[in-house]
Amino acid sequence: MSLRIVVCVKYVPDATGDRDFAEDLTVDRDVDGLLSELDDYAVEQALQIAEAADDAEVTVVTIGPEDAREAVAKGLRMGADKGVHIEDDDLHGTDVMGTSLVLAKAIEKIGYDLVVCGMASTDGAMGVLPAILAERLGVPQVTLLSEVSVEDGAVTGRRDGDTASEQLRAELPALVSVTDQSGEARYPSFKGIMAAKKKPVASWDLEELDIDGDDVGLEGAWTAVDSATARPPRTAGTVVKDEGEGGKQLAAFLAERKFV
Repeated sequence: MSLRIVVCVKYVPDATGDRDFAEDLTVDRDVDGLLSELDDYAVEQALQIAEAADDAEVTVVTIGPEDAREAVAKGLRMGADKGVHIEDDDLHGTDVMGTSLVLAKAIEKIGYDLVVCGMASTDGAMGVLPAILAERLGVPQVTLLSEVSVEDGAVTGRRDGDTASEQLRAELPALVSVTDQSGEARYPSFKGIMAAKKKPVASWDLEELDIDGDDVGLEGAWTAVDSATARPPRTAGTVVKDEGEGGKQLAAFLAERKFV
């Protein structure tokens, strides 16, 4: 039986560009974007697991406006087999609780043995979606892995902490999240880019997932941004001129600010 792997990816504003809030204090997504860098690692690990299996299929799924299809396209160019893009006007302003609901419904509709997520998104950076999604799916979670593999109907992995490393295991179906230490993500080859153009991408809305619009979006959000203030511009630093007392001046400067 084919191993069914679903990878959750997110289209995020480019961190190198100007990022801001929209008038309703949601993230302004009308800017240049890309597949979240941390999700590159999730796609890579899913592909490695699929390549090690006798028979496997990798599906990339994302939520977002039309531009979010690029996140799916990147996964397909890397080597995933098919994609799912979920788009609906009622999704605007959805927080992690609504996102987890939509993803859970979509993953159940796709069918899965293993769900792979990145450790966090580079826009929200909450890092809680994998755990909430696993709870909604009712499957074990093995999160923040630096190494992951699937064998004999179970997923195993290594989680590295500050003082120790843990070896973890869960029976399939299960959900894992991987860190940026799990291995460099591959660059799409020319062959992969051309092949991706022929791979299927399904487009679903809330109705097809049997989700009420009141359960998502700003109205259904469990969290909200009350206010936002722009970071003040960077001011000029203190220049220490060394005229024989530079070392003392530097030490005094650091001590005054309790850096030493």
